[in-house]
Order: sequence, then C-alpha cells, then structure tokens
Amino acid sequence: MNKMKKAFAVLGALLVCLNISGQGKVNTRKYILNDFTDKITQVVLTGNEVLDSGLRQEIVNWWTSSPYEFCTKDAFEERKTKDLYYFLIPAESQFEGEKEPGILFLTLVKGGPEAREGIRHMHEIISLPLMAAMGGSGRELVFLGSIVKSIQEFTLDAMKSEKTAYSMDSWFNRNYAREGKMKQIYLAKDDLSENVTEKQLQRYLDEDIFLCTDEEADEVFLSGRYHALVSYTVAPLLPENKASYCYKMLFDAEEHLLYYIHKHKITEKTGSGFVADDLKRLARNR
Repeated sequence: MNKMKKAFAVLGALLVCLNISGQGKVNTRKYILNDFTDKITQVVLTGNEVLDSGLRQEIVNWWTSSPYEFCTKDAFEERKTKDLYYFLIPAESQFEGEKEPGILFLTLVKGGPEAREGIRHMHEIISLPLMAAMGGSGRELVFLGSIVKSIQEFTLDAMKSEKTAYSMDSWFNRNYAREGKMKQIYLAKDDLSENVTEKQLQRYLDEDIFLCTDEEADEVFLSGRYHALVSYTVAPLLPENKASYCYKMLFDAEEHLLYYIHKHKITEKTGSGFVADDLKRLARNR
C-alpha cells in the first residue's frame, strides 16, 4: 500500500483543480448534452504511468457511447475552449475550509468558450470520487472501470431526463432502492468508520452483509460475483476537521455499476468511512 501511495504522490502537481461543490448540476440539459454521443470525448491523462495505464484500459473496456481520444494535460489546456469536445479528466477538489485539495474525482466536462474564464466555469456533467488527492491505496484501480461505466450510463440518461441531470446521487441510489437491498453486501472493515459501535453493527447488519478485509472485498468484485455489492470509500489521507468530506460507495460486482453513494463531512464524531447512518439506510427494508 505504501508503494502505491508513493506512486501517486506526484499527482498533485500534474492534475487540474476543479471546484466540485456544484457536483451533479448542469444547466439547460438539452443544450449541453444533446451532442454528447456525436462529439469526441478527450480522456485526459495525468502523466502517472500507473493511473494512466488503468484509465486507458478501462476506457477501452467500457466507453461505448461516443468516440474518444487520449490527450495530455497540455492538450486539454489548448482544446478546452472548443465546443468540439467533452473531457473526461481526473480533477482534484478543494472544498471550502480545506487548505489543500483532498479528493481526486473523475469528472466529465464540456468544452466551450466558458473555459476562458477558468476551468471552474466549464459545464460539469458529473464527478465521481476516485481516490485521495495525495495518493491512492491501489483499490481505485479495482473500481476505476465501474466509475467510468457509471459516468457514461448517468450521462446517457441525463440526455433524456432533466430530472436525472440535476440529481446525480439520487439517480445512483435508486439502484439500491430498487434492487440493491436484495443483494449481498461485502463491506470492507477499512471502509467502516471507527465511530461505528459494536451495538450499531449488531443492530443494522444482517446475514447478507459481510464484514471482510479489503483484499476479500476486492476479490469478490474482481470475480464478478452474482448478486453482490462491494464497498469502496474515498476520503483525504489527512482530512481537515469539519471541512473535508468522505464518500461512501457500493458497486455491483456483476454489472460494474454504482448502486449507492453518500457523503458526509468528517468530524471527530464522524470519521472517514461508512457511519451508522449509512448502515441504517442500507438496512432499511432489507
């Protein structure tokens, strides 16, 4: 794990910073997205061999909705003002109150003249958390393909539905409400907040929610196990109290789609990972 963190440590200087506070919001959906499948999606590489290799492979595996090309960060800077392209870009976020960016998102934005005012003015379609900005654990590579596919599926539906375009979290969480609550859940112990008590575990976990190691959870996911959801949590390596956020997710191992996503602000009472409120949501109507 330490080697992976070192491998990603240089990303901060190479990546573009975006303000993700408006995550999931787009304006005039028909105007913005009606040409998504016709225009080229530029997949922006970071310069980090490990992450770029994974991104290349997962784009080949899953991106079928539009033509695509890979480009460098410099090429992105040259092309971002052109409305010929969409850009899928690893982008750091810095929430209000954070001294440094804490999380790296995989973000889909549309090129256009607005980019002259800065990348934060570009039309953001969707952002999904990928890993800590200071470096990943290696698990981000396990779920990278599912993040790519989930971005694509959301965008295709947002082309048809104004409601979808403005409600990213709800669109994914409906997967759990409809089907996920009937599936087995493999919850990695490292994805569980240290603030969760044994009493809360006994109250909310059932015979189909399994606590396991990261390695066991990843094995379930990589095997494509039927009827299984696997946890993945993204938070800053050094979270700032009452400023940083933690994202909790469940991915379907067979479909490679996001079924559950929630975030919370990290405080002394709510550390990184799935908290009691998440367990309560997951247990509801099971």
